[in-house]
Amino acid sequence: MKYWRELFSTGYTNPKDHLPDITSSQSSMIVSLLSAGTFFGALFAAPMADYFGRRLAMILNTFVFCFGVILQTAATAIPLFVAGRFFAGLGVGLLSATIPLYQSETAPKWIRGTIVGAYQLAITFGLLLAAIVNNSTKNRNDTGCYRIPVAVQFAWAIILVAGMIVLPETPRFLIKQDRHEEAAKALARLRRIDVNDSAVIEELAEIQANHEFELRLGKASYWEIVRGSLGKRLATGMAVQALQQLAGVNFICMYYPWRRDLFLSQLLTIIVYYGTTFFQNSGIQNSFVITLITNIINVVSTFPGLYMVEKWGRRPLLMFGAVGMCVSQLIVAIVGTAASSAVANKVLIAFVCIYIFFFASSWGPVAWVVTGELYPLKARAKCLSITTATNWLLNWAIAYATPYMVNDGPGNANLQSKVFFIWGGFCFICAIFVYTCIYETKGLSLEQVDELYAKVPVAWKSVGFVPSVHYTDVRDVSESKAGNLADLEIDANEKRSGEHATHMESIAAKTEV
Repeated sequence: MKYWRELFSTGYTNPKDHLPDITSSQSSMIVSLLSAGTFFGALFAAPMADYFGRRLAMILNTFVFCFGVILQTAATAIPLFVAGRFFAGLGVGLLSATIPLYQSETAPKWIRGTIVGAYQLAITFGLLLAAIVNNSTKNRNDTGCYRIPVAVQFAWAIILVAGMIVLPETPRFLIKQDRHEEAAKALARLRRIDVNDSAVIEELAEIQANHEFELRLGKASYWEIVRGSLGKRLATGMAVQALQQLAGVNFICMYYPWRRDLFLSQLLTIIVYYGTTFFQNSGIQNSFVITLITNIINVVSTFPGLYMVEKWGRRPLLMFGAVGMCVSQLIVAIVGTAASSAVANKVLIAFVCIYIFFFASSWGPVAWVVTGELYPLKARAKCLSITTATNWLLNWAIAYATPYMVNDGPGNANLQSKVFFIWGGFCFICAIFVYTCIYETKGLSLEQVDELYAKVPVAWKSVGFVPSVHYTDVRDVSESKAGNLADLEIDANEKRSGEHATHMESIAAKTEV
């Protein structure tokens, strides 16, 4: 924004328009500190969520975010604005790990994927609103040009805090804290049934038994979560979040030549925001309309994903998205490298939009669904904070590397359109990763996911898995065999069979008498 650049200038004059401006290094600092805030915020989310609870942690996280927004709104110079960026990023990082945690721990299994996937829907809807607000204020010749879009963020913070005041704590966290009566009330309220209903009693008993079984296997220190089965699941979650970024969503639409200052000022925005530069270079002058269209595509395309994640399952939807993104990226790479006509530009635009559809309906929402379901209760907060931090780290790294990969000049790779071969290659890796590493968790409770990983050795055999362990039965088996779930299940079944046989003998004896 012209007014912002002039107001925050420290003496530098842009040689292109001879107007006061900020330097590229200042712009980079402003952007990178928000990125640092999100990364560390995601890491700090685990101890906060485990200490304060998921619900209270989100309220506190929102106040951290609001503090950053206040600093940015009040700022008229770079130092205060930079401080605001960092604290706002810290709040975003904290919330980005805690919100999917709350969603996954409260949602019933039959709709959990849709609910957690709605997190991504909210992101895309927010991007659409942001594009509209930014465009509406960008030409103001006063501080309202940046204070209005920054201050609008207070509205969503108020909504979130108000909602968390009304909503209960997650039953699983309350069980973890041995607050069983509160857990029963919370679960009954979330399921909208009576606290004494058999469904509430059975679900709580299973959660409690599973938690006790987990604790018999050891505590969830940071050392423990990188070893064994937990380490495998943590690596899977980190890879899902990393590949979500490596699929090119933060890069696509940026490969044509752009101004470095424009790139740095928009460093951490996602695909639809970079659409402006892309479409301008494709010969379309009304870039805002096109950016608005790509935002709308992003929002609308998320809805099929929310339906298909429960209809198809996690593995098929991720595979569908990976193949679609790979084909779209390679077509953009080939056409962009081999042709430069008006027809070629239209092909590029078409396949960029197709790419948006495939990403928004699959890897966008489902990455959050998968990471929200992978981990046992004792380690869920820690693992989710690490996987979310991975997403933010790759988000920053890819965006920061963009000008060096694409632009010409000393020290730059000057790949231009050829860079899409790289992102297409990563999308191909996504498909292989889904087949070999993603377990199908559709229709399973969070406790049954533990059984899935204990019994199924490889991901491609997870489809059609039918859980058979009842942790309430396993809990009653001798702890001497607590290290092997399969053995415990056998013992539990034998115990039930023995009790049944004894009961039948008793009935037979009474009948004879």
